[in-house]
Amino acid sequence: MIKTDILIIGAGPTGLFAVFEAGLLKLKCHILDALPQPGGQLSELYPKKPIYDIPGFPDILAGDLVDNLMEQIKQFEPGFTLGERAETIDKQEDGTFIVTSNKGKKFHAPVVAIAGGLGSFEPRKPLIEDIEFYEDKGIKYFIKNPEKYRNKRVVISGGGDSALDWSIFLSNVASEVTLIHRRNEFRGALDSVEKVQELKNSGKIKMITPGEVVGLNGAEHLESVDVDIEGAHRNIPTDYFIPLFGLTPKLGPIGDWGLEIEKNAIKVNNSLDYQTNIPGIFAIGDVNTYPGKLKLILCGFHEATLMCQAAYQIINPGKKYVMKYTTVSGVDGFDGTRKEAPKAVVKAIT
Repeated sequence: MIKTDILIIGAGPTGLFAVFEAGLLKLKCHILDALPQPGGQLSELYPKKPIYDIPGFPDILAGDLVDNLMEQIKQFEPGFTLGERAETIDKQEDGTFIVTSNKGKKFHAPVVAIAGGLGSFEPRKPLIEDIEFYEDKGIKYFIKNPEKYRNKRVVISGGGDSALDWSIFLSNVASEVTLIHRRNEFRGALDSVEKVQELKNSGKIKMITPGEVVGLNGAEHLESVDVDIEGAHRNIPTDYFIPLFGLTPKLGPIGDWGLEIEKNAIKVNNSLDYQTNIPGIFAIGDVNTYPGKLKLILCGFHEATLMCQAAYQIINPGKKYVMKYTTVSGVDGFDGTRKEAPKAVVKAIT
């Protein structure tokens, strides 16, 4: 049982920033996310794309924003459980909650903040016969530990940033990397496309375009894939097949928690603190809805800030919090660090 002050479901930018605001209030956080790394959509869908509406940054790459948020919250030592989805929630007699993940891990907290962006992300799976049989037997939709593929044969399918970036990375890990895309053109960062071209020319990556994986073979484990190349069929021996066709957002099991749902989003009280119809459960960021809602990262930051203030009152009933500007009070991390502005020196000028 993992115990914390605030259980944050979702490791996107809103969930990450909530850790910082909670830390200022001396509240500990644990983050649960179905994706294998923090950052949500920013890390999984467009890490190399620039964002232009973050205050103070004329432009910043999505991946860099995630890195900055992780650095900002490091001092508050949040816990992370990644690669697991929030499955059920049970309210206790004392008003606290126990959330259980799809892998059976339990989390106990007086406050739950759902910051799941557009919901839990499910991989878009290719329509190939018997694909479910080979899941975890050679088919992977996420790459959690690249070392798993060392000296293995890997077939990657897809035409976006994820397919390009992982092909580049695994070219130095796997014994053989084959990248398959149904078109000749790729939709990804120019430097990634050029790097894959370079690796193809040097023989470090094999490429099949246009092509499509249409069949899977192997008795107990994936042994090869069948590829359709403009009507001709070719069999490619492989240890792993990794289709990277993006993610589909779904509210998932959270939709069965008794929360008020409107158009696949969670209704909240935006006039106060973004609390749901269940006291103690909040929804912040793109996952919520209310009159005038804007699905912007900076709005999620604002919602996270007010949510933490309300969470403080739930966790510390009757205790008044006196807000202080960080420029005045500084920031004390749970790791023993302290950040503060230089003190003014009083000295006479003679």
